[in-house]
Amino acid sequence: MAVDRRSVVRGAAALAGAAAWPAAAQAPARTAARPLSILILGGTGFIGPHEVGYALARGHKLTLFNRGRSPHAWPEPVEELIGDRNTGDLKALEGRTWDVCIDNPTTLPFWVRDAGRVLAGKVRQYIFISTISAYASDDRPGADETAALAPYTGKDPMAETQKTLINSHLALYGPLKAVSEQEAQRQFPGIVTIVRPGLISGPGDETDRFTYWPVRLARGGEILAPGDGSDPVQLIDARDLAQWIVRLAEARTVGTFNATGPARPLTMSEFLAEVQHGVRGSGKFVWVPADFLAAQKVSAWSDMPVWVPGSGETAGFARRDIRRSLAAGLTFRPLTVTAADTLVWFRTLPPERQAHMKAGLTPEREAQVLAAWKTRTQG
Repeated sequence: MAVDRRSVVRGAAALAGAAAWPAAAQAPARTAARPLSILILGGTGFIGPHEVGYALARGHKLTLFNRGRSPHAWPEPVEELIGDRNTGDLKALEGRTWDVCIDNPTTLPFWVRDAGRVLAGKVRQYIFISTISAYASDDRPGADETAALAPYTGKDPMAETQKTLINSHLALYGPLKAVSEQEAQRQFPGIVTIVRPGLISGPGDETDRFTYWPVRLARGGEILAPGDGSDPVQLIDARDLAQWIVRLAEARTVGTFNATGPARPLTMSEFLAEVQHGVRGSGKFVWVPADFLAAQKVSAWSDMPVWVPGSGETAGFARRDIRRSLAAGLTFRPLTVTAADTLVWFRTLPPERQAHMKAGLTPEREAQVLAAWKTRTQG
């Protein structure tokens, strides 16, 4: 490894055995009016490869900083710097300048603090990818970016680690994101863009929180559908999110934005119909009330992905105000396209991975719940 711990990857042949480039990320794009030097912290996760593909297509110069554990074969030259934010190893970033830094993976506030110590005064814009989970509550429909953030009640947020985050069963995820946002404002005053995505969907979704539905609806048969179909849904394709982030950098847009969609209100019944159309499915939906699902220990969001009840403490979860993002140029591809592309991507995964989805009901469990519902309704 070179002394300055950096390398330049020049095309697909340069990384033997590297992860395959996601073809779906390479949408046609016009060259930007002014090429930027962009530093992406992370870059190899879910939205990162889509950011890289779009930014390269727009003519920008890319530098990625990460631990080098998930190599990709990029379609054009990309500089890759190696370091570890867990241990505070950011030496590869020292003495460098970029037009913009996009911080994708940060949850821990000390990561932002350490980035600020190296990059403050070295970048013209810092884009921090947060989450709508940073909000204190989800009970108010139409809440915008000024809504209260989740309070952190621990002793020292800078002492939190990935281990404590995991051990908390992600209970600290939203509060630590909120603290990270505040630290970003301290480290990069006046040049911060905070993006709060909702559920991210599309090719590359390893959580299966959206992927469950294209896979399930393509299989057909009787399909357990949650609620009565009127509950609201919000989500965003990873490619739409990634491309918009790059455009925010091009326009040097600062501020805070709820990044979810679509542009119009969407109900669960409309969502399932569009996904079914996108994957050319032909099953029959059996709508089961939320109270019965709860009695059967079928959980919203995890067992029934995408869905949360549109009343009570989650009345506003999928009704976030996105007008500020729309005004800043956020656009959405059709949900049918997201569903179709996600199914194509999922079918490229190893058979053992396809056989064990990370969210949603197994076929056996779904059949049990449907049988119990029929017993109740049919006597």
